[in-house]
Amino acid sequence: MFDEARPVLTPLMQDPAFAHALHLCGQRPMFLPDGLMMLHRRIAGVRLLMLPRAAPPHDLAAQLRSIGLHRTPLILSPETPCPMPRSLRLRKGGDRAVLDLTGSDEDRRAALHPKWRNQLKRGEKAGLMITRKPLPADPDTEILRQELRQAQQRGYANWPPPLTASFATAAPRQTHVFRAHHKGHVVAHMLFLTHGACATYHLGHITDTGKALSAHNLLLWRACRYFAKRGAAQLDLGVLSDETPALNRFKLRCGATRHATGGTYLYWRPFARG
Repeated sequence: MFDEARPVLTPLMQDPAFAHALHLCGQRPMFLPDGLMMLHRRIAGVRLLMLPRAAPPHDLAAQLRSIGLHRTPLILSPETPCPMPRSLRLRKGGDRAVLDLTGSDEDRRAALHPKWRNQLKRGEKAGLMITRKPLPADPDTEILRQELRQAQQRGYANWPPPLTASFATAAPRQTHVFRAHHKGHVVAHMLFLTHGACATYHLGHITDTGKALSAHNLLLWRACRYFAKRGAAQLDLGVLSDETPALNRFKLRCGATRHATGGTYLYWRPFARG
């Protein structure tokens, strides 16, 4: 499943499947000579480039000049803190929760917080049936409709449904929908995307019955076991936010650790020259 020929920790937004998905959505990403992908946007009529989730190369200025983009403002948002060219910081870095999958099931179970472990035991005894299938390549599939409604209700942003569906079209084997069934009904699901030797939690939904049965604990545990057995090095559970303390606890109590993100910067010739 995981392509060990690529860098082990390939960021999701630098994976070839993501670039393919953008093409399917009518966007045209651009590439630096070393292969890093850039997005382009227009904000208030101003053209901007974005280098998502990648450390800028040491010769960034030369690479941009070689493709005629050295005069275009570039937004940098590296996955982790790293040496940065002269630039203006727009936003400081935060933290994301990352779970190491290189150890054994026994090691991961021992690392669980006692309350999380008890919830997992409840889920294991609840008679839930767990299934895994690729995501249907349809922006109107029920999972993506639920995600859109949930994001609107809770006020957070995720990929638009057409982009997630296009990722499923581009790389169906890199999409993994884990569902928990109880008495013939789906009570919870989680969608993960794989890239390089990594997996990333993308979206999820749970019913009141699923919460009572700790279905998300069981789904996440089964997903970790599945990815680990197939060579994954880590599972990215997403950004930790001060606005979602309960979700933070769920992520960190499963054994994940905090990893600093690199922040957001504006790189532009006037700054680079100063």
